[in-house]
Amino acid sequence: MAFLLILVWLPQRLVQPHKRPTSCQTALNNNVQFDLTLLEASTLNPSFSLSPELHPQSPYPHLRLLLPLAFCPPPGPPLASSLCAIPPLCLVAGKASLLDLNVVISVNNLPIPSKRMPAGFYVSINVDSTRHWKSAIRVVSSDESEMLGDIVILSLREVPELSLEIRISYELGRMLGNGEVVGKFKTSWDEVLNRGNESFEVSFSSVNGVHSSLTLKAAVLHPYDNQDSALFDSIIECERSRDTDVGHDRFATYVTSKTVSHLNDAVKHFKSVLDQCPADDPHRAAALTNLAWARLQGYIRNDFQDIDSITSLFREALALRPQGHPDHPLSIHYLISALTWRFKKERTAAHIHESAELCCKLLPLCPEGTFLRSIAAGANDVDYVIRQCNDLPTDASDEAIHLRRVVLELCPLGNSYRPRALDMLAQAVEARFHQRGAIDDLAESIEHGREALSLCPEGHFERDMYLNNLAASLTYHFNHQGNSDDLNEAISLYEEALRLCPVGHNSRIFSLDNLGEALRTCFNQRGDINDIIRSISLLREALTLCPSGNPNRDTMLNNLALALQTRYEKLDASEDLDEAINLYRDSLQLTPHGHPRCHKALVNLSSALRSRFTQTRKSEDIEEAIRLCQESLEALPSLHPERHFSYLWLQEAYLSRYRVQHKSADLLLAVENFRLASRHPTQGFPNRIGEAIDWARQAEVYQHDSTLEAYQICLELFDNHVMTRSTIISRREAATAFRDARSLPVDAASCSIRRDNLRHAVELVEQGRGQQWSLASRLRTPLEDLKLASLELAHKLSEVTQRLSDAQGSAGSADRAAADRAAIQYRRLQQKWEVVVAEIRNLKGFSRFLLPPSYEDLQAAARHGPVIILNASQFLCSAIIIPTSGEPRHVRFPSITLTHLEKLKSDFAREIRHASFMRPEETRKELQVLLRTVWDEIMLPIVIVLQRDLRVTSGSRIWLCPTATFTSIPLHAAHPFRTNADGRHELCLEDVYICSYTPTLSALIRSRQMMKKRVTPSFVAIGQSSPGAGQGEALLTVDSELELVRKLVPATANPTTLSGDDATRAGALDALQHNTWVHLAYKPLTLLDIMEQDIPQAEFAFLSACHTAVGDEKTPDEVIHLAAGLQFSGFKSVIGTLWVVNDAVAKHVVEAFYKNMVKGLKDGDMMDCTKAAWALNRATNAVKTKVPLEQRMVFIHIGGNMPAIGRITERAIKTPVFEEDPHIRALLSDLLSTCLQESVSSIF
Repeated sequence: MAFLLILVWLPQRLVQPHKRPTSCQTALNNNVQFDLTLLEASTLNPSFSLSPELHPQSPYPHLRLLLPLAFCPPPGPPLASSLCAIPPLCLVAGKASLLDLNVVISVNNLPIPSKRMPAGFYVSINVDSTRHWKSAIRVVSSDESEMLGDIVILSLREVPELSLEIRISYELGRMLGNGEVVGKFKTSWDEVLNRGNESFEVSFSSVNGVHSSLTLKAAVLHPYDNQDSALFDSIIECERSRDTDVGHDRFATYVTSKTVSHLNDAVKHFKSVLDQCPADDPHRAAALTNLAWARLQGYIRNDFQDIDSITSLFREALALRPQGHPDHPLSIHYLISALTWRFKKERTAAHIHESAELCCKLLPLCPEGTFLRSIAAGANDVDYVIRQCNDLPTDASDEAIHLRRVVLELCPLGNSYRPRALDMLAQAVEARFHQRGAIDDLAESIEHGREALSLCPEGHFERDMYLNNLAASLTYHFNHQGNSDDLNEAISLYEEALRLCPVGHNSRIFSLDNLGEALRTCFNQRGDINDIIRSISLLREALTLCPSGNPNRDTMLNNLALALQTRYEKLDASEDLDEAINLYRDSLQLTPHGHPRCHKALVNLSSALRSRFTQTRKSEDIEEAIRLCQESLEALPSLHPERHFSYLWLQEAYLSRYRVQHKSADLLLAVENFRLASRHPTQGFPNRIGEAIDWARQAEVYQHDSTLEAYQICLELFDNHVMTRSTIISRREAATAFRDARSLPVDAASCSIRRDNLRHAVELVEQGRGQQWSLASRLRTPLEDLKLASLELAHKLSEVTQRLSDAQGSAGSADRAAADRAAIQYRRLQQKWEVVVAEIRNLKGFSRFLLPPSYEDLQAAARHGPVIILNASQFLCSAIIIPTSGEPRHVRFPSITLTHLEKLKSDFAREIRHASFMRPEETRKELQVLLRTVWDEIMLPIVIVLQRDLRVTSGSRIWLCPTATFTSIPLHAAHPFRTNADGRHELCLEDVYICSYTPTLSALIRSRQMMKKRVTPSFVAIGQSSPGAGQGEALLTVDSELELVRKLVPATANPTTLSGDDATRAGALDALQHNTWVHLAYKPLTLLDIMEQDIPQAEFAFLSACHTAVGDEKTPDEVIHLAAGLQFSGFKSVIGTLWVVNDAVAKHVVEAFYKNMVKGLKDGDMMDCTKAAWALNRATNAVKTKVPLEQRMVFIHIGGNMPAIGRITERAIKTPVFEEDPHIRALLSDLLSTCLQESVSSIF
């Protein structure tokens, strides 16, 4: 008689239904057959019988015992489980009548006597004293199961009763010994069958205080006869297997009894087993682990001390179980346990570091739902490692930062430790920034700080800490980069943090100190006296909360002293300075040599003593100040960012002593420290720029030879600073942040002029003006020549340039986190771009690729006529003429200073406003007086040099390149408004030359290069008589102007009109992209819109709206305005306006201009943009009787090249340009002699 016994052991809570059977696998082991199949959770029909054909490959038509087993303990010892059964699908074969016995087993609260982490479990059915059957080892699950079944052939003649053991295995691979018994059960078959369909529970004795039980349920389905017997494992064990089992038993007893003799006995047996396992034995790893685990528990209970040998055993076991070995994860877990316990006792950071690394390796190897996963991710493993790592002090080393990244990897989203892990990583990379000055570290700190704060909403008990830490990073970022948004946000965060820390709160002292220091910084930027008053008040309160003995007292003393010294420097209150010095000395006493903040105390006390020396002239103060700075340098490594401040205050000390004692050596030392401070590579650009500016100013004052070097460094630092900004607005903010820097380019050029180096002066003007143009033009550099030299590098540059261009933004994002990420991405792309450019400069002939152009490069701008740079500096106002060939010429303005120019600018603004209220026919006398001054004092000396020295004949083209205040003066309209003795009017500038403007020499060169590419013309006129809200006043004549232009433009230009509701910003931008000629009768676009466009096919634009060619008051030498912006975006020739245009009279200029543009065209001819300057010259001359003076001279031409229309010589006197005015031909012949007689003596 044989029975089908089905034992199902599955978790009660989570059961996986509907799993289909997989193919059966047959294996023979010690004459026992196992069929492994995945069971489906479907209901078994009691009347269901299976035919032998289901298993034709099986030679054993006997009773099969099907054991779908799963072990599902909850996390943590003791190993307890709640298990149940589901009806399986049974695969059975037999030839006779069949009795199916369905036995359901449920096990609850199953303990492990030794409390050791198991690898798996198995079930053993004892046949007799010499034989038993063993199931396969199953991975221990925590809350779900893979429902696998083992089928064994039993004969009831051989198995008279059901004797079952549940054992824990410590190996998933080859097993050493029989593991640890965690439950035994024995009963007769009758006892099982007599229960019918009712379940019954069997209780086990208590182990470690845990009671376990077994629930059985059986049902007889079909009886049948069976004559063959099954084969089983023989219970014949080798010596090391017996020693292993004894060791497990003794160790389990030790865990319960805590008797050291039991531990020693266990260790002796485990050591004996290890001695029997040579290096190549497959059981050696198990033997190592058993011995190491027993010794580790003794170490934990202080019964063993040799932790080095324990960890060595675990390491060797892990090495023998590499990745892919079934016991590799468990071996990692054991080593983690040893390292964490060692850290608990020794507190050596290296051990918790290694534990964190191992945890990162372990978790991916532990599938969700396994018991190992629940333990590894629990309080004693990963959670403990995270907590301990988060409690380690901040360390800026690369190794420590790597650890912080590892810990963060252990804290995915949703993990309660993630905010703290983010904060600790943020502090670590910020600390590295303070040591090395890498801005990417500070940016990363801010990124992590933002995320940490976002995970701690209002009400979170640590929100104040995360607010303070993020605000601190933002403050450092402001100090390094100069972005005011950072400081504003930091103050806002500090204010919130202080509100969360009322009086009595443990963290109030830090919030007071942080906010006070931020307000001091804000006062330095904005000068609001309330900021420094509140700063001092907050810092005094912080100091009172920090009594003697507090480790932060030195910082509180220092920061209060800084605030007092700042107020002294602004308000000259001597009592503030004396108190500051005393506080600095107290702080220094608390930070002796070797203290990490010692250098700050030294430098700050030095700066205060220097300030007092300037008032008292006591030599002991300045001597001590110099000594303290020198000591601070000795305390810092060579590349530490804060060496910059030691150099700064050391130069201040030397310079202060030089002013009193007049020793040239002090001036030399001051200059050397200026040089070191401004060139210190790990300090931020704003601080270095500030020092370089001060260097240039002081060198000018003392006429030092390093003046030009200082200017050069200033310009280089400015260029690099602007290049790091990712948006147009942020680049503009960077350019305007330094009030003392606005005149740097012109002052640098003036210095070079005064040193008789005109070529270098031209280069400095070009380098210092238009950083926006310089940056943007680098991203639009033609690569034809580069492609011939290296196609690969050309492709690399083109790719990274496109990515860099795409990464640019016109405005900052309202989302500060998104803006920070964009800035980081832009900076990284910028670094890649610099690497590619450096490679290109190694090519032959490309050594100056994208470097500031040389004079030889810039002279190409004068190829079709001289370019006149008008330089307005506080030291010298003059002009440099760049001829078509040869050396530049200098033209002095003896009567013109910067003060005169500022007054002239103001007078023009006043008279133009006044003229707007006059009748058109009224004479603008005051305006004529101003234009006469421009002619006599500025433009006439230039004309003399052009005609006398350079032989530039009348009627030629000239280009004006004004700087600073000159940009606000209508130079092209210079006019003597005088009559000669014979009654003839003296010629004005526009009678002599055809004038155009250019924002920079490079812009003019670029427009000519693009002019070589001609495309089919298309013309669009854009205007709107009724702009929307905020877009300006109604322009009543716009529609008529658009209609006039459309009629004048020839059909070959394919003219179209965009007006009314279609003339939106988007519509205008689209029109720019798809037309080569554009006429704008109102201003729907901003400079930001224009600079984002790249329109290489564009040719000509006429801007008749107001202020389209007006420069920037904040950056008078940053030549960015709408007309120049259009030129940069691709238009070769642009006409713009300098001030408000009266649209009622401006249409006369527009009509005359287009008539001259189309003059002489035959059917089918196309308009030529190279005639634009000449056409404007003719138009303003033609409408003198219709349009008042201020409305004629408002129009200027920018860029664009045209062949010289004619030279007023004997052979060109009949040139068409001037034949309309017969008086001009006669007047020109007298011009040069008249000019020389009146002015040459005052100019040269």
